[in-house]
This record gives sequence, C-alpha cells and structure tokens, in this order.
Amino acid sequence: MSAEMDALTVVNQLRDLAADPLNRRAIVEDQGCLPGLILFFDHPNPQVVYSALLAVRYLAECRANREKMKSELGMMLSLQNVMQKSTSPGETKLLASEIYEILQSAGKEEAEQAEAAAASCRRKAHFFLGSNNKRAKTVVLHIDGLDDSARRGLCEEALLKIRGVISFTFQMAVKRCVVRIRSDLKAEALGTAINSTKVMKAQQVMKTDDGGEMIVPFQEDTAVLVEENTDIPDYLPEDESPSQEQDKAVTRIGSITDGMGWLSTAANFLSRSFYW
Repeated sequence: MSAEMDALTVVNQLRDLAADPLNRRAIVEDQGCLPGLILFFDHPNPQVVYSALLAVRYLAECRANREKMKSELGMMLSLQNVMQKSTSPGETKLLASEIYEILQSAGKEEAEQAEAAAASCRRKAHFFLGSNNKRAKTVVLHIDGLDDSARRGLCEEALLKIRGVISFTFQMAVKRCVVRIRSDLKAEALGTAINSTKVMKAQQVMKTDDGGEMIVPFQEDTAVLVEENTDIPDYLPEDESPSQEQDKAVTRIGSITDGMGWLSTAANFLSRSFYW
C-alpha cells in the first residue's frame, strides 16, 4: 500500500473518530494526533487535506479543546496557508476559514464567559445573606452526641427544617456546628430542633470580653416554637434512583474503546510519516 493511501486511510479514520463527541477530548490530548493532523494540511493530496480539516472541525466543536488547539504549534499558520494557497479548492478554503475563526475567538469567548459569570455572581450577591449582611447572624453550637456521620445526618435534617437557617458547617472533631441564620430567628430555635432528636443536646458557644469562649446551655423551660421550612424538596427514593443499576449503564458501541486503539495506531503512523 502506498504512503499516500496510508495517509488517506489514517486521516479518514481520525475524521470518523472525531465525528463522535465522546472521542474529541482524547484525540486532542493525545501527543501525536493533533500535530499529525496539522501536518496533513500540507499534504499534496487534496482529499487528505480536506479530511484532516474536517477532523479538526469536529474537534473544535468541543469548547474545552479550542484553547489547546489554538496554541498547538503550527495550527493557525497552517490554516492561513490553506486559506491563501491558490491551489486549494473553494470548499477546502471555506472549511479552513471556518476553523480559523472558531479558534481565533476561543480566548475571547472564555473572557466574555468569565465576565458574564462574574456579573451574574455580583447580581446574585444581592439576593443572598452574606457574612456582613445585617439581616443575618452567626451562631456557634456545641453539640453533645455529635459523634458520627449518622448523628450528623440527624442534625442536618433538624436544621434544614427550620425556616430562617441560611447555611451551616460542621466541625466534627470538636463537636461543633457553625450556623448562619436570619437575624430575627432566635438561637434557641436551633437548640430546640437539635434537642428534639433525643440523642443530641445543643449548647451555644459565646465569645467572652477577653476573647475567650464560654459554653452557655439553652434554658430547658424556654423551648422556642420552631417554624418549619416546608419548601425542601423530597429526596429521590432509593428504589427509584437512576444510579442504582450500574450494571445496566448505556455505552456507545465502537466509540471510545475502539477509538483509543486506533489513536495509538494513528499516532505511530504519524510519527513515522512526517515526510510524504
């Protein structure tokens, strides 16, 4: 089989693999395939050039690939050469131009997306109660009985039911829970909810004037009526969980497994065939 036929066979196989979205990241991450496709842009056979461009166009559909493809040695220059070469067919020039524009805008797209995300975060910040928000306060609880993950789960359930609880974090080593709550919610409501588990008892950790700490128990005779949060969605029952039947997971036939073998073969061919 001639070297030219080998080149066409390999580039067509890479094109077919790149057509599958599941293969695109692996092809770009491979050390030999992307540089080899770039070399094919200068092949004397127009079919090889067009097939290589089509493979690269498929790879560029994956946004995560674009920055790496743009920075790959010779990529942008080789695309320009194809666009400017007088012997390149019209469709080939058009495809090269399309790829060039996609990769050229890769950095700009990421910058715009980052700016949009930052703006979105700034807008959302107005709707959440931050650490300096006057409508929120922090309560530190010392919880006797907070010994393991099961007890922690009970504590989480109790706190999630309280309307006005914003967030909480656990410090299991010292049996503490740091809770962010609305300013109009009494800390005693947290103690009442946790004490209702019957297996844990909460006390409040207070700062002293000299910067130290003191643990203050909630008064048992002043139980606070807890307003329950009814907006919490139900958990998906375990017998209906889509992740239970792992042995029935769906896979694409003739895709990644077969593709990786062909990537290795293609890479070996490309490393031997840099001269036509």
